[in-house]
Amino acid sequence: MPIRLQDVLKHSSLTPADPVIRAAAAVAAQTQLRWIHSSEVLDIAPLLGGGELLLTGGQALVAATDKRRVGYIWELAERRVAALAIETGTGLPSIPSAMVAAAEAAGLPLIELRKVVPFVGVMEAINSLLVSETAGHLQQADGASHAMAVELAHGGSLDRILAVLADATGTEVVLTSNEGAPLASALPAEQAAEAEPALTANAEQDRARTISVDVSVRGIPSARLTLRALAGSDVNLARIAGNRSVDILALALLQRMPPGLKEMAGAALIRAVDSGTQNWRLQQLAPAAGIPLSARLVAIVVRSPGSRQLRTAVEQLLDRAGRHSASYADNAELLALAVLRPDTTREDRKDILAGLQALELPEGSVSAVGPVAAGIAAAPWSLTEARLTLELASGVGVNSKGTMQSGGVLDAEDFAVERLASHSLDDARRTDFVRQQLGAILVHDEQRHSALLETLRVWLDSGCNTAQAARELHLERQSMHQRLQRIFTLCGGDPRGTGRLAALHLATRLAAMQSTLPGRSLT
Repeated sequence: MPIRLQDVLKHSSLTPADPVIRAAAAVAAQTQLRWIHSSEVLDIAPLLGGGELLLTGGQALVAATDKRRVGYIWELAERRVAALAIETGTGLPSIPSAMVAAAEAAGLPLIELRKVVPFVGVMEAINSLLVSETAGHLQQADGASHAMAVELAHGGSLDRILAVLADATGTEVVLTSNEGAPLASALPAEQAAEAEPALTANAEQDRARTISVDVSVRGIPSARLTLRALAGSDVNLARIAGNRSVDILALALLQRMPPGLKEMAGAALIRAVDSGTQNWRLQQLAPAAGIPLSARLVAIVVRSPGSRQLRTAVEQLLDRAGRHSASYADNAELLALAVLRPDTTREDRKDILAGLQALELPEGSVSAVGPVAAGIAAAPWSLTEARLTLELASGVGVNSKGTMQSGGVLDAEDFAVERLASHSLDDARRTDFVRQQLGAILVHDEQRHSALLETLRVWLDSGCNTAQAARELHLERQSMHQRLQRIFTLCGGDPRGTGRLAALHLATRLAAMQSTLPGRSLT
C-alpha cells in the first residue's frame, strides 16, 4: 500500500513536531512519498530524484533573501520533490509569506513543523517503511522489464512493449521524440477500451502524478518516456518501473531509429572538446560531425534543470543561425558548438545570443556564449571562456548594452575585461587596483550607505550617457547630475577626455567582479 504524506504527518515519530500544511494542501492529500531526507543546504535540489519529503531546520533560510527563498521552492518543485517541511522557532518564527505563495503556485506541499523533533529519528522510522515498500516495487519493476524484453525479442511494436509497462504500473504511458512527436503510447488493459483518461481539475496534482524519463540511444538523448499514474495506481512503482525500462526502450529505438553517424560524431566531438582531448582527436572527429577544421565557431554552455529537453531546440536554433552544430547534454548542462559563416560571423553570433534569449528556459537556467574560435583546435578555449563567464557572473549577467542583470544569457565578450583580469591578475592585485582608483568612493558608500560606485559603473557602461544611465538607475536627471558631481569630487574631477576614464571603467568592472566572490571585501 502506498505511503502518503498525510499518513507520515500522523506518524508517531512526527506528530510531536505539531505539523501543519501551509501551502498546496489539495496536492498534499494525494502526495505519495519515496524517501525522507534532511538538509540545511539551499542548493540541494540537483541531488534529489523526486518524491522526497525534505526536512530542514531553516537555519539557511534565516540569512537568505526572499528571492533566494522563492528560488529554493521552485528548484524543489522542478525536481518533483514531494513536500518540504520547515522547522520554525526562535531563528525563524514563521515560514516567510513569499515562500508560502511560491509553494502554492508551484504545487509543492509546504509544511510547518512548529516544535522540534529529532530528524534522525523521523527518517529512521519512515524510511524503514519505505525500504520495505521499495523492495516490492523493485521486484514488480524487474518483472515488467523482463516481460518488455520478451515482447521486444518476439518483434513486438513499441505500442505493445509500452502496453506491458502500462499494465504493470497502472499508468498511461507515452513515448515521444525529442521534438515532442508521439512515437508510441499505451493504457492499462482495463482502461484501453474506454476514452482517454482526462486530466483532473488540479493541474498540479496531475503534475505530481507524472513521471518523465529520458531515453538515450548510445549516449544520445533520443526520446522521452512519460508515465501518468491513473486513479488507484502507485506513483513510486511507476517511477521505478519507468527507470528500469529505459534500456529495453533504448534497444527498441535502436532497431527502429538508430542515431546517424553525424549525430554520434557530434556528441563525441563535444565530449572531446570538454575533456581537453589532444588536437589530433578533434581533427579526426570534426569532419565526421560535419564541422570543417578551419571553421569559425563558438561554444555555448546552458546550465538548466531541463538541459536534455532543451537540446533539440538549441540545435535547431544553432542550425538556423549558422551552418552546422553539434551538442551534448549531461546532467544539468548542455554543451554545444556552432559553426559561423565566414562572411557573417558577427551577425550569426548575435543571432545565437538573441535566439537563446528568446527560448523558454526553466526557472534557474543560465547560459553563456563563448568568444569566436578560429578553427576546431581553438574550440576548447571558447568553451573554457564560456564557462569562465558563468563563474565570473556568479548569478549576475550582462545584456547587450553591458548593464548587469540577473541570470539569463551571458555574452563572454561582455566579460572580456573580467576574463582578462581573471587570467592575468590575482585577487590581491585586482583589489589593490580598485582601491587605488575608487578608494574615496568606496569609503563614501561604506560610511553613508550610498550607491555611488554602482552609479559610476552604470554611467561608464552607458558610454558616459547621463540620460541613459539615469533611466537604468530609475533616477531623476537632476539626482543623476548631483551624484556625478559628488563622484567627480571624490575621484579628482570629471574623467571625460582624460586618461583616467579607462582606468576608472576598468576599476568599476573589477569591483563588480570582486563583489561576487565569496569572502572578498573592497573596503
